[in-house]
Amino acid sequence: LAATLGAIHLDMPLVTQIGTTMATGGLLGAIVARRIAITDLPQLVAAFHSLVGMAAVLTCISHYITECEHFAHDPAASVVKTALFLGTFIGGITFSGSIIAYAKLQGLMSGSPIILPARHALNGGLALANVGALTYYMMSADPIIGLSMLGITSALSTTMGLTLTVAIGGADMPVVITVLNSYSGWALCAEGFMLNNSLMTIVGALIGSSGAILSYIMCKAMNRSLPNVILGGYGTDSTGTGQAMQITGTHTEVNTEQTVDLIKEASSIIITPGYGLCVAKAQYPIAEMVDILRKHGKSVRFAIHPVAGRMPGQLNVLLAEAGVSYDIVHEMEEINHEFANTDLVLVIGANDTVNSAAEEDPNSIIAGMPVLKVWLSKQVIVMKRSLGVGYAAVDNPIFFKPNTSMLLGDAKKTCDKLLAKLKSDYDDGGSSSGSESSKAH
Repeated sequence: LAATLGAIHLDMPLVTQIGTTMATGGLLGAIVARRIAITDLPQLVAAFHSLVGMAAVLTCISHYITECEHFAHDPAASVVKTALFLGTFIGGITFSGSIIAYAKLQGLMSGSPIILPARHALNGGLALANVGALTYYMMSADPIIGLSMLGITSALSTTMGLTLTVAIGGADMPVVITVLNSYSGWALCAEGFMLNNSLMTIVGALIGSSGAILSYIMCKAMNRSLPNVILGGYGTDSTGTGQAMQITGTHTEVNTEQTVDLIKEASSIIITPGYGLCVAKAQYPIAEMVDILRKHGKSVRFAIHPVAGRMPGQLNVLLAEAGVSYDIVHEMEEINHEFANTDLVLVIGANDTVNSAAEEDPNSIIAGMPVLKVWLSKQVIVMKRSLGVGYAAVDNPIFFKPNTSMLLGDAKKTCDKLLAKLKSDYDDGGSSSGSESSKAH
């Protein structure tokens, strides 16, 4: 907005148009934001990214239509023409890729990777076709040909966004979100070049580079490369070539009363939430339970994996909304060494991020991936719906370890039962910020 307002000469009719447009957009944005639950933020971000991509495509094409006669007579305009093409290309990928990401996150389509036949050849062919369109576009001064090439690259890049994103599984959606954020930044940067707007170029570069850096950090947290994720690859950089180990044994189940007894006996507790907590909206009873435990002298902390949830920082936001104190929420690097000295770990809706196969099985597809080492604690209680695998489709050995017990069921209902039992045993009415949040929601 600042870049646009600073680049034009304002008069009353234009101010009226801009003001009306901004008010309409702001009102729609406010309505959408108020109606969206905080657990649905990843979908909202993906949807907004699709709008950014569409805006980039439309802006680039409309600018070409406006300036095409100038391009035909000014050889120095090649930089602007290139920026127009790149903005259209990146915008098309961002638009369609974001729509697929939204559909996967919202459950409108399967979160599992959809592997197209000869997908790498298909994506390579689409990329080469875009290069051919760029070459023809730059060599021709004919406005009709130029506009046709922009239309072609819009279609090709939109198709490429679809074919790339459908092959990426739900577990990699946090990285997809940050990559799409980076794409939107580079599209904005191209628009800045096109409009000769320094502020827009700088802001676009900041968004693009920060999104790229965050994507790299998250890939590193999974011990995978960015191309491996974007191209829908499987396995980490440390995965062996042999067969994954077969997990045998029986699991131990506990009920609510037994779990509460273990919680009361423990002096130090670490809670490791995952995407299951987000889906079940179990953050409110957890926050109230933590409040009660801390009042009774327990050391309670949270351990957050970098790729837990479906968006960077999603679990941090959920816990903050429920009233959990920021100073007891720790990243994996800060707290991983503490598990060995912890009495009890509560794993709530997490699977792949606490999977010991990453360290114990060199042939596992998640071998070498940094995980939360919950199994090193004295006792582990895993709360999830079933013994099923996570998004990585890898069995989790910790379910069968002698110090692990399973508390199966819906995370929200389970946490509500634990909270009620704790209140009863401690004779605690439970008035806290977490309680108020829980009642409010």
